[in-house]
Amino acid sequence: MACFLVPATEAIVTTIVAKAVKSHEAKTEEQTKVKALSEDKLPLSKKITRLSGFLWGGSGLLAFEHLWHGEISPFFPFLTAANDPSEMAVAFHEMATVGTSMAVLVTAVWAVLTVVSDKILKRKPKKTAKLGGDAV
Repeated sequence: MACFLVPATEAIVTTIVAKAVKSHEAKTEEQTKVKALSEDKLPLSKKITRLSGFLWGGSGLLAFEHLWHGEISPFFPFLTAANDPSEMAVAFHEMATVGTSMAVLVTAVWAVLTVVSDKILKRKPKKTAKLGGDAV
């Protein structure tokens, strides 16, 4: 019913945080007059923006699915469960269980992908073998 609201809320927060971190990075880079980040590392703002993108995409798809099934209406109170207090209790329970678990899972997957991408970027490129007789 309303499970998409939890990842959407996290997406709003991460979007705001990403913008704040990006402005801080730009300010720091401007003050030091040197590029603050090395080439083998993604800036934190870009990493948080990716998380935000994952969350916005998932929330948008879930909102569309709920709209498709008639659980969201285009007029106030928007959630059809909000018309009945007993159904709103079910919606809150769904937000607390399903919505929270989805937001945690997306964040965990993002964290793993971020760690893996950092490890890949830190790797030094291997030297290629000469194209002589020993090349395999």
